[in-house]
Amino acid sequence: MDDGEDPARRARRRWDALLRGPAWSRLLLLRRVTAALLAVAAVVVAVSPRPADERAAVLVAARDLSPGIALQPADVTVAAWPPGLVPGGALRSADDAAGRVPAGPVRAGEPLTDLRLIGPELAVRAGGPDASAVPLRPADPAVAALLSPGARVDVIAGGPEGPRVLAARAGVLAVLPSAPGGVATGSGSGPLVLVALPEAEATAVAAATLAGEVTVTLR
Repeated sequence: MDDGEDPARRARRRWDALLRGPAWSRLLLLRRVTAALLAVAAVVVAVSPRPADERAAVLVAARDLSPGIALQPADVTVAAWPPGLVPGGALRSADDAAGRVPAGPVRAGEPLTDLRLIGPELAVRAGGPDASAVPLRPADPAVAALLSPGARVDVIAGGPEGPRVLAARAGVLAVLPSAPGGVATGSGSGPLVLVALPEAEATAVAAATLAGEVTVTLR
């Protein structure tokens, strides 16, 4: 062999020899090339950012929360979640929940969404596009203990001509505790039932609660 042979020419000559050699030598070459390519691919994957490493800010409960009590800054915290696990309507910062009221109990670590807090989104989901949330206290406080979010009730008012149905199949949004500690709205001290009603029925029920007592029947 000529010691002064150009290295590139020597490498090309060896390559040609391998390609023209026996089958086992070509198989060995293929394995070496494949191993080299896999090693390069492994390095690329290791240094490339992975989708699993991406995180999204999600507001979660910092402690167990009770319904009807306005949220304070210490009640919530921001957690980093994989984007694929973030629920629809999730709140992103503490400012989004400041002063808002949970519609039901919330466990520590549970993400807070627009439908977990009392607000327009919850009313629309239960009562339709023009629905409003109307608070009422049943004449018999024990009735409220039978209700839970998602239940359907008829709202009934008394009068000189007898009971009359003000609204049928109202969606219960929340059953809030008696004051103190809960949201104090309207007269009386019994549990407050929040129902979703279309605009016309919401106005009638709100007026009836100011004029006298109302009650509800379960559907």
